[in-house]
Amino acid sequence: MSQHFDLIAIGGGSGGLAVAEKAAQLGRRVAVVETGKLGGTCVNAGCVPKKVMWYGANLAAAVADAPGYGIKVQSEGIDWSTLVAGRNRYVADINGYWDGYVERQGITRIQGQARFVDARTIAVGDDHYSADHIVIATGGRPIVPRMPGAELGITSDGFFALESQPKRVAIIGGGYIGVELAGVLRALGTEVTIVALEDRVLFLFDPMISETLAENMGADGIQMRLEFEVAALEKNADGLALVARDGERLGGFDTLLWAVGRTPNTRELNLEAAGVTMQPNGIIPVDAYQNTNVSGIYAIGDVIGREPLTPVAIAAGRRLAERLFGGKPDLKLDYDNVPTVVFAHPPIGKVGLTEPEAREHFGDTLTIYETSFTPMRYALNAHGPKTAMKLVCVGPEERVVGIHAIGDGVDEMMQGFGVAVKMGATKADLDSTVAIHPSSAEELVTLKEPVRRPGQGF
Repeated sequence: MSQHFDLIAIGGGSGGLAVAEKAAQLGRRVAVVETGKLGGTCVNAGCVPKKVMWYGANLAAAVADAPGYGIKVQSEGIDWSTLVAGRNRYVADINGYWDGYVERQGITRIQGQARFVDARTIAVGDDHYSADHIVIATGGRPIVPRMPGAELGITSDGFFALESQPKRVAIIGGGYIGVELAGVLRALGTEVTIVALEDRVLFLFDPMISETLAENMGADGIQMRLEFEVAALEKNADGLALVARDGERLGGFDTLLWAVGRTPNTRELNLEAAGVTMQPNGIIPVDAYQNTNVSGIYAIGDVIGREPLTPVAIAAGRRLAERLFGGKPDLKLDYDNVPTVVFAHPPIGKVGLTEPEAREHFGDTLTIYETSFTPMRYALNAHGPKTAMKLVCVGPEERVVGIHAIGDGVDEMMQGFGVAVKMGATKADLDSTVAIHPSSAEELVTLKEPVRRPGQGF
C-alpha cells in the first residue's frame, strides 16, 4: 500500500501533534506516525505524570506543616498504589482525548516505526507513505551509560512503572529529572541520595539556584554525593550499590535510578536513505526555520538539541506549519529568552541569561539584584524552604536579561516575568509596577540595593 500526503509528522508527541494539527486546520492532508501512545514523553512518561506526583508530594508536605496552623491532622503514610492508579487514569484520559482529536481533525494515524526510503518516502512495516513535507519529531529517550551492571538501574520510564514505593533510592544525575524525582520521592517518605559527577546540582543553572536548592534539599533530608564518577552498579547482600571510578562504594539501596540525560530517537529512522545529516550523538542539525540539510525534511523538538521543552516543540511545530501552508514564509520560533521551570520542592523558574553567562557576554556592565527569605507560607512552622531571587541587568538602562527564582509559587509567577524579559523590560519598568502584597512575587519589583561582587564596582 502507498499513500501520499501534504505533510507527514514522524512522532505523535508534542511537536508532531502540533505541526500536524495546524497543517490539518489549514486544509492539508496530514498523517502522524507513532510507535506508542499519542502524546509522547510529556504525556506518557514526563511532564504530566511527573506533575501529578509532584502535587501528591506537595500535599504530603502540607499535611506535615498543618499542625503549626492549629489544624489537627496526622499523616498515616502514602498509599502508593492509589496515587499511581489515579495518575494513570489521568494520563489515559489525555491519551483518549488525543485519539479522538486526531480523528476529528481528519489526521491519518499510522502506528509503527517509520524508516526513510528516500527524501519523500517513509516505510512503516510493509506500507509506504510519501509526502511533500516530512517533519521529524521523534523526541528522545533516557540515556543509560555503558558500564558493568548498568541494567540494575531504572530510568524515568521505569520510575513511572513502579508498582510500589522504593524505600531507599540513589538517583544518578543532578539535572532537571534527577532533582524533580528526588523531591517527589523524598516528600513521599523515601530516603534519597543524589549522586552527580558535577560539583553542584542543576549545574547549568545560575549558581544562586544551585546553592539554594542544595540548602533546601539538605534540610529535607536528601543526601548529596557530588563529584562522584559512577563506574559500575552492583547487587550485593545488602541491596544495590554504586561503585565510583576511584573504588568508593555507596550501597544499601533498593532502587537505582538513571537521570543522566536523554538522547534523540533518530537512529531507527534510516536517515541515510534520505540524505539527512545526523551528528554522532543523534542530534539533527537544523537552521532557524527547522530545515534540515534536505529540502522538504524538517526537525523539531528534542531531536534538534535545543531547549528540550514541550512548549518549545509545540511552538516550533505550529510556526513551521504556518510557514509551509499559511502564507507566512518568514515565520519561525525565537529560541532566545525561553522561560522554564523545574518542579523541585520548592519549584525553580528562570528566563534569560545566568549571571556567569551574562558576564561572559557583557563583561562588567552588569548590575545584579538578589534577595532571599523564608516565605510567609511558613510563618507558623518551625522551618520552611528558603526562597531566593535574582535579577541580572545590563548597561546603564539596566535592561533585565535574566530572572532566576526558587521558592513557593515561582512556577506560576515566571510566566508573566518571561513576557517582561521578552519585551525588553528594564529594572525601572519593574520598579514602576505596583507590588502585590503580601506575596513572594512582589520581591522582584521592589529590589533596591545591587549586589557588589568582590573586585567589581559600579
